[in-house]
Amino acid sequence: MKHLFYISCIVLLFTSCKNAIKQANGEVVPRDYTIDTAIAVTDMYLDSTAMEQFISKQQFHDSLSKRIRSFYNGRNYQYAWFNSQGVSTNAGTFIDLFNDYISYSRDSSLHNSLFTHLYDSITGGYYQFRMQDSIVFQTELLLTAQFFRYAYRKYQGSNTVNTRQLEWYIPRKRINSVAVLDSMLAHKNENVSELEPVHQQYKLLKDYLVKYYEIEKQGGWQTIKADKKKYQLHDESPVISRIKHRLFLSGDLKTDDTSHLFNETTLAAVKQFQHRYGLKEDGIINTAVIAEMNRPVQERLTQILINMERLRWLPAQPTSDFLLVNIPEYRLHVFEKGAYIFSMDVVVGTAANNTVIFQGTLKHIVFSPYWNVPNSILQKEILPAVRRNKNYLERNHMEWNGNSVRQKPGPWNALGLVKFLFPNSYSIYLHDTPTKSKFEESRRAFSHGCIRLSQPKRLAEFLLRHEEEWTSAKIEEAMNAGKEKYLNIKEPIPVYIVYLTAFVDANGQLNFRNDVYGHDQKMAEALFRK
Repeated sequence: MKHLFYISCIVLLFTSCKNAIKQANGEVVPRDYTIDTAIAVTDMYLDSTAMEQFISKQQFHDSLSKRIRSFYNGRNYQYAWFNSQGVSTNAGTFIDLFNDYISYSRDSSLHNSLFTHLYDSITGGYYQFRMQDSIVFQTELLLTAQFFRYAYRKYQGSNTVNTRQLEWYIPRKRINSVAVLDSMLAHKNENVSELEPVHQQYKLLKDYLVKYYEIEKQGGWQTIKADKKKYQLHDESPVISRIKHRLFLSGDLKTDDTSHLFNETTLAAVKQFQHRYGLKEDGIINTAVIAEMNRPVQERLTQILINMERLRWLPAQPTSDFLLVNIPEYRLHVFEKGAYIFSMDVVVGTAANNTVIFQGTLKHIVFSPYWNVPNSILQKEILPAVRRNKNYLERNHMEWNGNSVRQKPGPWNALGLVKFLFPNSYSIYLHDTPTKSKFEESRRAFSHGCIRLSQPKRLAEFLLRHEEEWTSAKIEEAMNAGKEKYLNIKEPIPVYIVYLTAFVDANGQLNFRNDVYGHDQKMAEALFRK
């Protein structure tokens, strides 16, 4: 019988894949009569007419009704959550996942009192299982309905949030929840968390969310009232002991040192705290550090929840090469075959000239580029300067190009010595810059929207690493040639420009960043409105 079980699982998985397109289009997949008693997982079958009556009575949403029909059609109406002995282990596994989600998300919208009553009645220890009982039939269907509601909310996000109104233009992830359920049931509770279609960052943030709930449960952290402008190595003050306790609670300091001395251990902990918050890592506790320490734990919990919601919209982390720019972090991260390789500082758009949140495909490198001045900059900045000084264009290595102005290639060029293009309707790209001093700032929102790179040559070397003729010396030569050279990349690479103000870095540390464009505030209003 064991081999028959595996044959049945394979059939179910194949059927799910075959019907994925129909399911994605909102169609109900046809009943699969090829699954007969010879390869069935169980000998318990639902009455299809009774199921339709139950769906009608419960007044399920049309999309939920279609998923339920597709799921049972795909398994020829075999029970999924019960076997001849009673409730299956699959049900218990799902209930654990469901309760865990409710616990950390604090999302009460998924509660169903009828389902809870029926499931508790069956599993409470007093029920004598009989497969013909209506309570079994109802619980089976409500378990399936709960799974689909849970899967939509956890894996795709809240339907109260309009991503485009929040200026998020990365297509929102869509999942085939019927296929997900089939897969989880077929794997018989093995590595269920690995089967969940969520981004790795989501799981990492969830672990920290639980830790911060524990801090909240213990009363959070007290407000630190400084008695001077800054504290540094070798200083002594009662305030320093309170700072140490705050660092201990957040995990930056390993022991709860109550002394008043700012010692070397404190210095290392302060630098780690500064690193996690994107502050200057000088080890000095100034007003900016104190301000971040004093933000209530409830505020940090909200920030984590907001970013977990954003991560529900993203696909699971790719296993291919890709680039990721996190706007509030002011960093570009490079991944090879899904693994983190390196990162670099970037400059992003100002609050008035937001860098757009979207995804594209990097296809071209332009060495020694011209800068074609955007019309908005031409009208607001260049033409007024020309009227004030007729030699302005010449002095800035610019020239007329038809009815527009462009800046000639060279070290003076606003795009630096190289730019990287991923065609998009927002006119955003990655590029070098002659203004290197901006990278010394901890908060780097200075551009008109495009993304300036601190290490452009390193990115070019990565993108061209499989093309033997493009050595480091040749890349350097092309960047300084003073003549524009347009190059098509043989292996185009996805680029994701995202907005995460809470994330876990490559060292496993929880990071927070300021809400530079005010997107967190809008998210909070959409997610937590009463």
